[in-house]
Amino acid sequence: MTTEDFDYYLPEELIAQTPLAVRDSSRLLVLDKNTGEVEHKVFTDIIDYLEEGDTLVLNDTKVLPARLIGVKEETGAVIEILLLKNLEGDKWECLVKPARRLKVGTIVSFGDGKLKAKCCGEFDEGIRHIELLYDGILMEILEELGTMPLPPYIHEKLEDQSRYQTVYAKEVGSAAAPTAGLHFTKELLNKIEDKGINIAYVTLHVGLGTFRPVSVTNVEDHEMHSEFYSMKKEVAELLNNTRKSGHRIIAVGTTSTRTLETIMSLYPEFRECSGWTKIFIYPGYEFKGIDCLITNFHLPKSTLVMLVSALAGRDNILNAYKIAVDNKYRFFSFGDAMFIK
Repeated sequence: MTTEDFDYYLPEELIAQTPLAVRDSSRLLVLDKNTGEVEHKVFTDIIDYLEEGDTLVLNDTKVLPARLIGVKEETGAVIEILLLKNLEGDKWECLVKPARRLKVGTIVSFGDGKLKAKCCGEFDEGIRHIELLYDGILMEILEELGTMPLPPYIHEKLEDQSRYQTVYAKEVGSAAAPTAGLHFTKELLNKIEDKGINIAYVTLHVGLGTFRPVSVTNVEDHEMHSEFYSMKKEVAELLNNTRKSGHRIIAVGTTSTRTLETIMSLYPEFRECSGWTKIFIYPGYEFKGIDCLITNFHLPKSTLVMLVSALAGRDNILNAYKIAVDNKYRFFSFGDAMFIK
């Protein structure tokens, strides 16, 4: 199985550059994973595919305004730092541009010195470990000086930073949004609950893997970067009861999926836990935690296309993606949605 097996044709004009004015007005392609049959809906129709007793699982991670533009204190050279992972205290793993300018001991200043970053470790692929130096509350400083770390395929400026955040975002720690959740409004979630569908939240902080393409030829040779996940006791109990009562677990996004599948790969049932996951899901994987998936349309040859292909079959996915292209669906982070039932 090669990376090329997960390639598809995508015209650049179908890459959504800005979010729609109304979150839940996006289009929804419904794919039957058993038959390959496709339906065309709008996102608010998702409620018609959810049944009383089902549990909808969302990732409540919150995106850091983690993109910082500063200058080297020694030379004034412009440096961009993207905070990826909190290592401990004020030490962070970061993606740096241009990385060659940031050596151990170098200090970068942001906002006239309100925040400083001292390099304390050099690694491959533009990764640096830095220590943040500041007075006050870090989140308040990041809200003032940082911006949302939009993916490289988005070239338009995001006017409203909250649109790269789900309406239920709570646990701060992601370098990117769990984008399948961007389609939900509070009103739609209320309607879903009123129908008797359970809503549960897990946490997975989206990290470096989001920004890294698959560079190997053979899929099996790809190594995922680790990301932090957690599940609370009451969520584990709800999911176990959902299973026992014969109802479905529906993941919102690949990050929720990876969290649920990680836990079910470690234990015989869902349980309260947290840790770091490097789970890589591709065709041949046997799902243990989810029945259905709400997701976006993903980059060609990406680990995310491989994940949805594992759930619905590669041929079904590539056919659905071709139909989406032919019908001019919007792709990627601010694009339209797919429900794999």
